[in-house]
Amino acid sequence: MVLAPAVLRSEWTKIRSVRSTVWTLSLAAVLTIGLGVLISFLANNGFSKMSPHDQLIFDPTYTSFAGMTLGQLLMIVFGVLVVSTEYSTGMIRTSLAAVPQRWTFLACKLAVATALAFVVGMVTSFVTFFAGQAMLGSHRVHIGDPGVLRAVVGGGLYLTLISVFAMGCAAMLRSPLLSLSILMPFFFLVSNILSAVHATQKVAYYLPDQAGRKVMMVVTLGDTRPYGPWAGLLIMVGWVVAALAGGFFLLRRRDA
Repeated sequence: MVLAPAVLRSEWTKIRSVRSTVWTLSLAAVLTIGLGVLISFLANNGFSKMSPHDQLIFDPTYTSFAGMTLGQLLMIVFGVLVVSTEYSTGMIRTSLAAVPQRWTFLACKLAVATALAFVVGMVTSFVTFFAGQAMLGSHRVHIGDPGVLRAVVGGGLYLTLISVFAMGCAAMLRSPLLSLSILMPFFFLVSNILSAVHATQKVAYYLPDQAGRKVMMVVTLGDTRPYGPWAGLLIMVGWVVAALAGGFFLLRRRDA
């Protein structure tokens, strides 16, 4: 399957001409950075009041990524809107008439959206880290410290992958309302609840967001996930591949 330059340009025009997708990405970056700065500032001021155990497991890098919880939700919204908006407006018929090769059509759409999510995710991750560390004062770490650069790059990859996962799910579900009504509660509530309950904690560790977050951790003394940072990201990649495979398969099998 070859990505057609004309189709890539068309998909780029679609994305940048829709205000909702541009605003969603912008808001994802602002909220992730802003909340990370706020939590880092509060953590620095309250560090002396922490218990010795909490001080021991304190992870300055991961603390600066506190805003990822909200940022990932907006990246999910972006992924859903990119794929499903054409279904809700009926423009999908026109798009498929112009590009009859359905796999090429979806692949070009995903390629452009993934590249944009990657750029925004990486910039957001690096800015969040440096801004957060500036708020941590004497408790800060540096980008050259062991594991820190990996965590910062991993943060950008995490935001990218969560967005691509949403794209795959949206390609299967087609409806933006249905996609968001499933994905938003799952990542905001269900995943966190399952990870907080001892009986379901081991299962929750293998959910895409719970596994992917491992790559952003440097201090892992308080974390019980049975895998390392890159293994956790690889688990997340597995979920993304499965979602994309389902999207490509159903696009080929169903009518527009």
